[in-house]
Amino acid sequence: MYNVTMQNELEIFKKANDNIDVNKSVIALVDCDSFFVSCEQKVNPELKGKAVCVLSGHGECVISRSREAKALGIPMGIPTFKMTKDMKEKSILITASHGLYGEISEEVMNVLKSFSPKVEEYSIDEAFVELSGLERLYKKNYFEIAKMIRQELLDKVDIPVSIGVSTSKSLAKLASDKAKNIEGGIFFVGANKVETVLKNTSVEEIWGIGRNLSKLLRQNGILTAYELVQKSDSWLDKQIGIRGLEMKHELLGETVSRVDNSFKPPKSIQNTSAFGCFTSDLNFIKNQLNYHIHNSCTKLRKLNLKCRGIGVMLRTKVEFKVYYEKITIPQATCYEWEISDIVFDLLEKIYNPNIVYRSSGVILENFISTGEEQIFLFSDNEKSEKSERLAKSIDKLESKFGKNIIQTGFTRNGFENKNN
Repeated sequence: MYNVTMQNELEIFKKANDNIDVNKSVIALVDCDSFFVSCEQKVNPELKGKAVCVLSGHGECVISRSREAKALGIPMGIPTFKMTKDMKEKSILITASHGLYGEISEEVMNVLKSFSPKVEEYSIDEAFVELSGLERLYKKNYFEIAKMIRQELLDKVDIPVSIGVSTSKSLAKLASDKAKNIEGGIFFVGANKVETVLKNTSVEEIWGIGRNLSKLLRQNGILTAYELVQKSDSWLDKQIGIRGLEMKHELLGETVSRVDNSFKPPKSIQNTSAFGCFTSDLNFIKNQLNYHIHNSCTKLRKLNLKCRGIGVMLRTKVEFKVYYEKITIPQATCYEWEISDIVFDLLEKIYNPNIVYRSSGVILENFISTGEEQIFLFSDNEKSEKSERLAKSIDKLESKFGKNIIQTGFTRNGFENKNN
C-alpha cells in the first residue's frame, strides 16, 4: 500500500506532469467512494462520519459500506443474519434506493462532462475521462486538473471521489484503487512510477483478471503485474489470447483502449426487487411489476429506445426457484400501458396462487432507436400519437416534481376478473 502525502504528489506533478509522454493519451478514472453510502449521506448529512451500510433488496446483504463501517470489520456482501450483534448495534443499516443512486450518478457524470468532451461512463459510479490537452485549456497540470474535478464534485454534488491518472485505462484503474488509500484521493502513475506500481500490484488487482485467470497466472509463477508484463507477447497470446496482449501493453502505459463517449445502448434493462414480505397476493405482485415497468419505460424513453423483447420473472420464497416467461412483439414500444398488458399476460402463465413468492422483476430487451421502428400498415397512428403525448407529459411532471409522482395502475378486465 502506498502512503504518499498530497505534498509529495504535488512535487512529482510539478516535474513536467510526472514525465507524461505528450504523444500518449492522459486518462483519469473517477471512482465515487462508497457510492451508495455517499448518496445516502448526501440526502441525510447526519449520516456523515457514522458507520453506515446499504443493504440490497429488503435488507438481505451489505452492498456498500462507509469507512467507519469497514473499520468495524463488516465485510462486503455479508448477509444481515450473519452480522454480529455488535456490528448491528454500532452501524446504521439502510435499504438501497437505486432510483436515487441513478439520479445522483447522472449529476456526477454531468459535472465530468463539463470538464472534458470525452467521458466514458464505465458504471453507475465510475467513469473514464480524457484529460489530454486540457492542461492548455485550464492552464493547469494534470494533477491540478484532477484536484479541480474532485473539488467540483464535492461542491456541486457532495460526492467524494478517488481519481487515478495515467496513460492507459488499466493503469488509471490501478491508480484509482490506490488513490482510495492516500490523503487527497488522487494517485498518478507516470512513466517513472510504472515499474514500482506494477511490482506492488498482485495479479488479482489487475483490471479484467478474474478468479480463473488469476489461478492460471499463479500456476505459471506470475504473482504480480510486473511479472505479467515480463512475459513475451507470444506466450500471452497462446495462454490468454488478444486480451492478454492488450492487458500487457496497457500495463506498460500504452493507450490501447481510448476513452469512448459514443452511445452504447444497453443489451437489456432489468428492474427487479425483493418484496417487503413474502406473498402470494396477485394484486400486490402486479403493483410491484407496474412499478418496475414504469421505471424501465422511463429509462427507455430517456435513452430514446423502444423494445420488442419483454419478460417477467417471479422467484419463490422457499426454493429460490425462478419462473420466467418472455415474448417478442412485432411492434416496438416504450409505453407502460402497452407493456403492462403484455407483462400481465405473461404473468398469467407463471403465477400460481398456491406458491409464496419473494421477488419479481421485468426484463426489457431487443432495443431499437425511437423513430426506427417498423411502421405497420394497420397501425393506429392516432393512438400512437396520444401515447407519445401522454408519455412526454409523465416524464415532464416527474422531471419537475420528482420520480414516481405519477403511478400507473392496472385496469384490465381479462386476467383481473379471473383472479379476484
